[in-house]
Amino acid sequence: MQRSRARGAAFASGFALLLASTALTAPTAAVAQVQSQVVQRIVVQGNERIEQATVLSYLPIQPGDQVDAEQLDLALKALYRTDLFADVRISAVSGEIVVEVVENPIINRVIFEGNKGLKEDKLRDEVTLRPRSIFTRARVQQDVQRIVELYRRSGRISADVEPKIVELPQKRVDVIFEINEGAKSGVLRTNFLGNVEFSDNDLRDVVVTEQSAWYKLFSSNANYDPDRLEYDKEQLREHYRNRGFYDFRVVSAVAELAPDKNGFVITYTIDEGPEYRFGKVEVQTELERLNKETLVQILPIQEGQIYQDERIEQATDTLTFAAGAAGFAFVDVRPRYTPNRETRTVDVTFEVDEGPRVYVDRIDIIGNTRTLDYVVRREMNLAEGDAYNRVLVDRSRNQIRALGFFEDVAIEETPGSAPDRTNLQVQVTEQPTGELSFSAGYSSVDQLILDLGVTERNFRGRGQNVRARVSVGSLRQQVDFSFTEPRFLGRDLGAGLDLYSYRYDLTDYSAYRTNTIGGGVRLGFPLTLNSRASLRYTLRRDEVEIPASYCDPSAPIVSISLCQQRGAYTTSLIGYGVRLDLRNDPINPTRGFYTALNQDLAGIGGDVNYLKTEVEGGWYYGFSPSFILSATGSAGYVDGWSGDTVRINDRFYKGGNSFRGFETAGIGPRDLNASRSDALGGKAYAIGNVELTVPTFLPEQYGVKAALFSDFGALGMLDDEDKLTSAGVVDPNIVDDMSLRASAGLSIFWRSPMGPIRFDFSQVLAKEDYDKTETFRFSTSTRF
Repeated sequence: MQRSRARGAAFASGFALLLASTALTAPTAAVAQVQSQVVQRIVVQGNERIEQATVLSYLPIQPGDQVDAEQLDLALKALYRTDLFADVRISAVSGEIVVEVVENPIINRVIFEGNKGLKEDKLRDEVTLRPRSIFTRARVQQDVQRIVELYRRSGRISADVEPKIVELPQKRVDVIFEINEGAKSGVLRTNFLGNVEFSDNDLRDVVVTEQSAWYKLFSSNANYDPDRLEYDKEQLREHYRNRGFYDFRVVSAVAELAPDKNGFVITYTIDEGPEYRFGKVEVQTELERLNKETLVQILPIQEGQIYQDERIEQATDTLTFAAGAAGFAFVDVRPRYTPNRETRTVDVTFEVDEGPRVYVDRIDIIGNTRTLDYVVRREMNLAEGDAYNRVLVDRSRNQIRALGFFEDVAIEETPGSAPDRTNLQVQVTEQPTGELSFSAGYSSVDQLILDLGVTERNFRGRGQNVRARVSVGSLRQQVDFSFTEPRFLGRDLGAGLDLYSYRYDLTDYSAYRTNTIGGGVRLGFPLTLNSRASLRYTLRRDEVEIPASYCDPSAPIVSISLCQQRGAYTTSLIGYGVRLDLRNDPINPTRGFYTALNQDLAGIGGDVNYLKTEVEGGWYYGFSPSFILSATGSAGYVDGWSGDTVRINDRFYKGGNSFRGFETAGIGPRDLNASRSDALGGKAYAIGNVELTVPTFLPEQYGVKAALFSDFGALGMLDDEDKLTSAGVVDPNIVDDMSLRASAGLSIFWRSPMGPIRFDFSQVLAKEDYDKTETFRFSTSTRF
């Protein structure tokens, strides 16, 4: 970069230029004592790069105008405001206006020297000077302050920046920022005065500023930053106010430079005050459709609890949501506090009034680089011109997140074209929705796996889901194709087509293999804002294979009822589903519940007749972002009709991922003939699960999560005909007991570079002797 050129004379002339640009403190002197006259002609002198017509276009005077000293002064200032000129002089003699200009140079390069702590790219992003832009001293000084501020925020309080310029031919200059970074201003010690309830170490964990240490090489919070002190004061206030200390205040926060200037000592002086509890909690409202007593009951605050600011915020949100659900789109919830120093209680009254009416002016979609606008917009429960409703805004955000196309979704309000108008800005962050995968591996579920698949959940950016997959494993071989159009015929109808071919080798769990080929169509539609329904039709051909040697009448290895399952059958069924979802987040819920009902009727044609019913539900409660309790459950029952029994491949099988602690098909009825233990499946099941997510204390970018769990339930109820021997008596080797099974353990979820992996460590608490158990399982989670 030829930075070693002889800069002495160049710097001298550069400084002269800088000084020249500051010497023009009284531009009106150039036009003083001018008498009023008519402009005959305007002459521009001194311009090199800038055309004369351009200079004249900036002048507020024209030939034929009557001008005096004041108007020429205005013209002078107008030229200065363009930042194109280092010097401007205007003279007027006998009707001729002479404009003499000295052009500001053009920046050739912007160079940084001496920067080690901050990368050059970061400095370039901070400064406003750019190559081929106009040079002015004011802009240089502004950029010097920006660089110093950048270093100050990174902990280098003593950083110094000296700007220099090198003049080049053709009115060009190089701008050089010589940086003396200085030493990092670390935090030697953080002290607290006045704290009684919490120790210094406790409070050091509350504030963001950290004490410097040799092992905190990559921590930016171990450096002194004056702005961070204000944030720390707010953190202390939040900490105490959420633990009952209503009167808490930070008296002072002082940073003192150590005598040897190697760092700062920060001292916070605080006044904790006494601990308060909630006193009377009331709701006042003049809105007729809102019942005050009911609103008090739903508040997350009770008299006698430790006072907490965050509970006030939660209560405000709860009341706002409740009013919105009752039809009040515009409410103003204001908490009023009445502290009682004698009883050390705080009475809180929430005043709920109808706020000013606000309407949606415009909805802007930002960040969707691939997804088409209408795909996001159709998930909004609000349109331009609608009355603003926070409940509908929150629901819209959840619906957009539920698409699975975006890593993050935020809806912000910005001022509209009038005081009663607001704009909604939907900010989305796209995430990959397509996958071309080829993998080989081993799973304790499917054992050896070869998988080739193409999936696109947002086909052509239109929200369509297309999937084609070939999977070959020791347990399962499958080929399937699926297509889903979420807005069939332009309406809120989800239509889909499925084609598939499966082969399951269950000889390690039962005595048969199955081959299935079929397809189906489905349609989903909303019932209410929180519920949906679906219809489906499926036609498939199933074949159950059992080795002939297992069914040899002279020496059968399996029961006669199992041998009778052999053969190929056609199943034609119709079904429906209904789902109610009141969770606060469709991806990672921390509040709310969901329920679902599904029924399938086989026998609309085909060879098989049965009615299958399944219900499921879940409830979620988050104590904190790290501790989330969930309770989920499911139950099902299938029974034949028109004289049919339920075939073995249409029964329920549980275990493995569906009941941890037991192998795949590890619980339920079994055929124990000839020392075998073949799972027969069951007609009925009921399984519950309680799970608590726990922190792993690992950085979030590692993608590791953990949960404690307990699974419990039962599976059984074979048809009587399936328990008989060839002699027509009950086979004692077929066991069918709907007794309780239970397990508990730890699940670890790892979003690894090779794909999502789940590890289950289980301990069985209740089982039958013939059940198949396991203490460890790993598997990849579903990709689609």
